[in-house]
Amino acid sequence: MTNIISVALFSVFLFLSFLHFYWSFGGKWGNQAVVPTKDGGAPVFIPGVISTFVVAIGLLCFGVFYLIKCGLIGINLPIWLDQYGFWILIFIFILRSIGDFDYVGFFKKHKSSPFALNDTKYYSPLCLVIGILTLVLELNN
Repeated sequence: MTNIISVALFSVFLFLSFLHFYWSFGGKWGNQAVVPTKDGGAPVFIPGVISTFVVAIGLLCFGVFYLIKCGLIGINLPIWLDQYGFWILIFIFILRSIGDFDYVGFFKKHKSSPFALNDTKYYSPLCLVIGILTLVLELNN
């Protein structure tokens, strides 16, 4: 069961990573509602090429981490990462699903923008599921 969860999470992170690589190289598909916007429609931030590329690499590393932890890739991790890596991911994704109480997460104030609607329907639930499945992996580790 843990291998199935790990491969599923790897697949999610691989898809998200490729999407961010695509955007970092100038792709436009799917980028209409992926940045929080203020009530007037102005973006809260404008992601740059380098930051989008760094996010893509990070997401890919997260995905590979699941394969390493379940034994499908034989790489020795630093002890701290082996012991606390899943907890770090649990923290990141549960915290992301809860949000900043303003523009992102289940408890956001701004709920009517295209991003906010996608965040409520897709992004925050996905982060919560990632956090819960990672907790399942950690507890079965």
